[in-house]
Amino acid sequence: MRIAVLADIHGNVLALDAVLEDLRRRGGAELFVNLGDSVSGPLWPRETMERLQALNLPTVRGNHDRRVAAGPHDEMWASDLYARERLTAAQREVLFTQPLTLEIAPGVIAFHARPDDDEKYLADTVVNSQLVRAPLAAIRRRLKALDPGCRIALCGHSHRAELIRIPDGPIIFNPGSIGCPAYDDSTPPAHVSEQGSPHARYGIVTLDGAGQPDLFEAIAVDYDHEAAARQAEHAGRPEWAHALRTGFMSG
Repeated sequence: MRIAVLADIHGNVLALDAVLEDLRRRGGAELFVNLGDSVSGPLWPRETMERLQALNLPTVRGNHDRRVAAGPHDEMWASDLYARERLTAAQREVLFTQPLTLEIAPGVIAFHARPDDDEKYLADTVVNSQLVRAPLAAIRRRLKALDPGCRIALCGHSHRAELIRIPDGPIIFNPGSIGCPAYDDSTPPAHVSEQGSPHARYGIVTLDGAGQPDLFEAIAVDYDHEAAARQAEHAGRPEWAHALRTGFMSG
């Protein structure tokens, strides 16, 4: 069985469509999962939400989904507010009621950031203002809330593609971000996450006949990122435009 793993679309419907077309060319998948943060960003939140609702994918709630749906107006980040103003009340309700975790196949559990928190990093830490892989001991501690029967943990949030096998534990797979290749976060300690290229990222997990992981693929797809960058500029977000063009926050 092939599982298509989508994460962190952030309102970039052009990148989402490119990923779906690439997946079609590769023969599709029997199961899909969306790891959240679907619409927040100065791009096409309404169009992205409509596309995802038509697909009706199993989806978990990300921290920005929660903020867009129910965050106090005066505390919302600019990207969340942009999306909130362009979604219907019914669409916001859909975002808010998505589950924090979801078992999409036996032993395969999906969540956005951590199994018990939609905003704290699972496999990452901040070093010199940059997201890097966290020490194994820290990752183990953060997995304590995970169901002990989990064999594969699918997560997003950091926008960094990762594949980590925990000794005597699950395999953690983060496919990277479809629609937002770099971001900065002022939450202490302030940091950036940079994929290093403008490509849309997604993943495919292949399970063998016994349901065991046989293949993990982290895929980078080219798309019209220049059009996405121009949309961000039109929305008054030059830093987003730079990230969409380059995969970096500076330079």
